[in-house]
Amino acid sequence: MAVKTEIIFNRQVSKRYFHLKVKVPDKQLFPVQAGQFFHIKCSDDQKPLLRRPFSIFRINEEEGTLEFLYLVKGIGTKALALRRPKEKLDILGPLGTSFTMKEESRNILVVARGVGIATLSALAFKAKGENVSCFAIISARSQEDYLVEAELKEAGVEAVFVNDEDGTSNPQCVRFLAETLIKEKKIDGIYTCGSRRLSILMKQLACEYELFAEIAVEENMGCGIGSCYGCVCNVEEEERIRPVRICMEGPVLPLKKVVFA
Repeated sequence: MAVKTEIIFNRQVSKRYFHLKVKVPDKQLFPVQAGQFFHIKCSDDQKPLLRRPFSIFRINEEEGTLEFLYLVKGIGTKALALRRPKEKLDILGPLGTSFTMKEESRNILVVARGVGIATLSALAFKAKGENVSCFAIISARSQEDYLVEAELKEAGVEAVFVNDEDGTSNPQCVRFLAETLIKEKKIDGIYTCGSRRLSILMKQLACEYELFAEIAVEENMGCGIGSCYGCVCNVEEEERIRPVRICMEGPVLPLKKVVFA
């Protein structure tokens, strides 16, 4: 469903990232689940023509608001960064699949890179509501790009932050941190988003330790509703590789099935 929401705030939170909060009229888009996304018309002008996909960061059904974290990078997000409070924002959604938390789950690990933590933060709050302990490894270019530290603390997440500048974000370091958490915290589920390199590593660990694992796949999208086939990735099922549309069968997919080219 496409609706006109009202921008509550659209503020810069670091050199490259913005935090957007909108009010949904009559709560008509709810329920919204962690892992789903919205296709947002970034500008009221003709350019950019296409919408942009944004994962859910925070969901507040009681007050009827949605929040998004986004990286200002191309023409679409640059246009969105100029939008001001009280303006109307056209959003389409909720779209796509959501994260699955197994009924018997007790301790989960989320591993995110950059703005990928936005998607996984919504999952962390869901875990808190279901009395599931959540641990996190958050990777970024630099300490300046560490996002949502306060929000993760609010959700009761025990988070470890690593970055490129001090060399702690390399696969060897992250693998050591992840394996330590898996063993010491009795992790029974892994969730990841935001980095191909980390996703491959988490897939390896999920297979080695026989853990339930999901990934929120990020991809450029044209239509967001399955018509253009512009957001395809491959999954392996029963020894057969087949393409899937991320906007329809994803963005959340079983990590062990995703084929990384």
